[in-house]
Amino acid sequence: MIGILINKREVKEIEYLIKREMDEILFDLTDDRIDRVVKKAMEERYKVLFELFKRVGTPCDCMKYMRKEKKRS
Repeated sequence: MIGILINKREVKEIEYLIKREMDEILFDLTDDRIDRVVKKAMEERYKVLFELFKRVGTPCDCMKYMRKEKKRS
C-alpha cells in the first residue's frame, strides 16, 4: 500500500481529472466503430479509475459514475 498526502485543492484537481477521463470513456463506449476488444480494455480502465474516484469523490458523485452490471448468459 502506498500513502499520499494531498491538500483539498489537489483532491479537487484529481477528482476533476478522473471525472473527465471517465466521461470520455463512457462516451467512447457508445461508439459502434470501436472494436469489442478495445472496448473491453476501456471497461477495465474505467474500473480502475472508478476505484480511484471512490477515494476522492463524494458518495453522490460516485453514484453518478457507477455502471450497471451486465448480465452474462
